[in-house]
Amino acid sequence: MQFRQLRYFVKIVEAGSFSKAALVVHVAQPALSQQIAELEQRLGVSLLQRSARGVRPTAAGTALYKEATGLLNQLDQLPLLIRPPDDEAEGLVNLGIAISLAPKIIGGLIEECRSTLPKVNVRLSDGDSLSLASKITSTALDLAIIYEDGLAAQVIRTPLFRQRLYVISATPLLEGKETITLRELAEFPLVLPAPGNGRRDLIDRTFANAKLSHRVVQEADSLSSEMWAVRNEVGCTILPVGDMSHFGPQAFAKPILIEPSMHLTCSIVRSGNLPLTGAAEALHGCLLKFMAHRTRQADMRGLEWISPG
Repeated sequence: MQFRQLRYFVKIVEAGSFSKAALVVHVAQPALSQQIAELEQRLGVSLLQRSARGVRPTAAGTALYKEATGLLNQLDQLPLLIRPPDDEAEGLVNLGIAISLAPKIIGGLIEECRSTLPKVNVRLSDGDSLSLASKITSTALDLAIIYEDGLAAQVIRTPLFRQRLYVISATPLLEGKETITLRELAEFPLVLPAPGNGRRDLIDRTFANAKLSHRVVQEADSLSSEMWAVRNEVGCTILPVGDMSHFGPQAFAKPILIEPSMHLTCSIVRSGNLPLTGAAEALHGCLLKFMAHRTRQADMRGLEWISPG
């Protein structure tokens, strides 16, 4: 039995429906239903009664709800229970940051952590969001800030903001225009990650839904190789980045917004099966405060802040 399944079950009972609970825990409804089905199969009992009005717990579900709420509360309180109340957060935290976001936040984040959490040692890793999420589930990372498209059930997330995607090119694609349509974009060669990457899957799906074909001329296995190809005019790419000034003032053309818009959600994610350490819990709070301030700066374009619930 996995702790995250218990968390999802408790939220479903409290919300009274799968759809409402999916919004609360920020997990796609089909994935949420699958997690509960696995929990019911493991326990060998039906936990929820489904009807047109929603769901309510069975007798077994009611018993599990009472036990699970107490168990999860104890689990979440463990770091506080074993640490003196006046003790300052201390320890090592492994933090991953999506590589396309890292240049914008690492400098300020390190300074913020040193200032507010002087005894917390933050070990930083960057990478693509898919690999960082995998490291969260394997507990190689304690926390990660990643971009997501589909909301899978393997992690617990705190959504931060929705980020629009831009076309990035070495030279201007459409002189004088700040937006580009999908139909116009379909005429240009693209450099993208391979299928299976969340950003690539979103792009593929968006074009397919619009009944358009896009021209992928190069697939890249890392952001650095992707940007190298774009810089050398192999093609353009699509990124959740509205400002490229950190690459240098003349490195790339001004990013162009896509219409209709494509979005990725940026979230802080952690394991659903283990509680955060005291140091990781303190860093989580620091990240929320820092990102709320940082994302309102002028160079963070095309995003809509999501107030964490």
